[in-house]
Amino acid sequence: MTDVAVLGGGIGGLTAAHELAERGYDVTVVEANDRFGGKARSMPIADDPAALHGEHGFRFFPAFYRHVVDTMARIPDGAGTVEDNLVETEATLIASTTDSGRIAETRTPDSLRGWLEALRPAFAEDLPREDVRFLLERLLYLLTACEERREGELDDVSWWEFIDAENRSPEFRDRLAYATQALVALRPQVGSARTVGTIYLQLLFGQLDPTEPTERILNAPTNEAWIDPWLAHLETLGVEFRPNTPVQGLEFDGQRVTGAELADGETVTADEFVLAVPVEVAPQFVTPELRRAAPALGRIDRLDTAWMNGIQFYLTEDVELTRGHQVYADAPWALTSISQRQFWTGYDLEDRGPEEVEGVLSVIASDWDTPGIYHEKPARACTREEIAEEIWAQLKTHLNRPTQRLRDDMLVDWFLDPSIVETDTGVENRSPLLINTVGSLRNRPPADVSVRNLTLASDYVRTNSDLASMESANEAGRRAANAIFDRHGARGRAELWELKEPAVFEPFKGQDRLRYRLGLPHPAEVTQSLRGITSRLGKRV
Repeated sequence: MTDVAVLGGGIGGLTAAHELAERGYDVTVVEANDRFGGKARSMPIADDPAALHGEHGFRFFPAFYRHVVDTMARIPDGAGTVEDNLVETEATLIASTTDSGRIAETRTPDSLRGWLEALRPAFAEDLPREDVRFLLERLLYLLTACEERREGELDDVSWWEFIDAENRSPEFRDRLAYATQALVALRPQVGSARTVGTIYLQLLFGQLDPTEPTERILNAPTNEAWIDPWLAHLETLGVEFRPNTPVQGLEFDGQRVTGAELADGETVTADEFVLAVPVEVAPQFVTPELRRAAPALGRIDRLDTAWMNGIQFYLTEDVELTRGHQVYADAPWALTSISQRQFWTGYDLEDRGPEEVEGVLSVIASDWDTPGIYHEKPARACTREEIAEEIWAQLKTHLNRPTQRLRDDMLVDWFLDPSIVETDTGVENRSPLLINTVGSLRNRPPADVSVRNLTLASDYVRTNSDLASMESANEAGRRAANAIFDRHGARGRAELWELKEPAVFEPFKGQDRLRYRLGLPHPAEVTQSLRGITSRLGKRV
């Protein structure tokens, strides 16, 4: 039996452990925290294990998430599986400080009118006609561009530049920001046209696919609905879990990893090692010897992170808002939220702490550098208390028109991500989120880094979606397991899925592949603005 040590118990590490254990490998998962699940985990807000749960941020499962949902379908939970705990959303509220907000349907359309409504977030009637035409041209450019061009050219251009945002209407800029802000790891100003455009298209395809729910969320806090049943299932497969066990470094003899040194001085030995720690932690494991043996490891520290963390407000009323996400269009801290209670059919809130709590509003703040409206400071310069007060104030300015939906007397308590730690000058973030940036694809290592017994399983690994998400982490875990299977001749492999795009565009991609190899531009490149073209020409010169 092959021994495997998985270093890190987030989604990537647990996925690798799942695939390996199903095929008879002897797996131990070592985790620095007291709870498994990484950034996806939920945690009691008090010492009582039965207390209300708080989270790093709410979970979100769009239609193109194939890998993580497949894993959930293989985890028993009661009479069914964890996949049964996914609940379809119905609508997204785009809230504003200047009007009553707009509703974008997220349910799969079942009529012509429904299809038109589904497309409104991208092609709404309030956009200038020339902007709609330009957006269609940009999307067709992406759909007909070969993968080589996407990687070789579009990964080096920001989405903001690709859509010529600076020269378009304010409505156009806002609308395109809404489309990516729901996936908070994407920032249109710095994200590559390749990645942001691809994910934008995947969200649209998910809306138009009648065979799949457009987006789903969990029916209870993440650990209750997913992580705890997962751990229980993995234990039945023989996986050993070691929480509160931080790893300090890897011992490497020039060809293979010989051990993982723990903070308490113990050394863990195994036949195979899966490094599944977060992107901000991984560089500390890359010794000069490892960097020489696997140069791809040396580029991990070039990847960028951002502060995108969550807070939960516990309320005396179940403020439903919309049955789905809320996007706060002009909130200086780029807020998104979900009113959770309406979805938590699998969670008994009444037995979980303050009797007066009837609702839970989960909010993610994605901009920590812009001054707020209440304390007039950026989030990173605030105390934890000030962060809660500021986010609450921004929510009220968006939601309390034309009627008052949030009142101060509703607020019972709040729970801010414990990764936000106070300092003398504000706060620091001990769990930042990997973000896609222009040119970052070349810095994402593969799962198999060409060290004999070391693989990677985290969301910074190169995957099909190139996105910091549960989906990428799960796919990375599968890729790490497959590399180990290949080395040991195991039967079967963990299944991997490509992102689906309509087959009708394949002939055009083939033609563009030939053009790219000949050094010719994409036929649609002429639709870009003169400013965009001259900007890129200047960079090339």
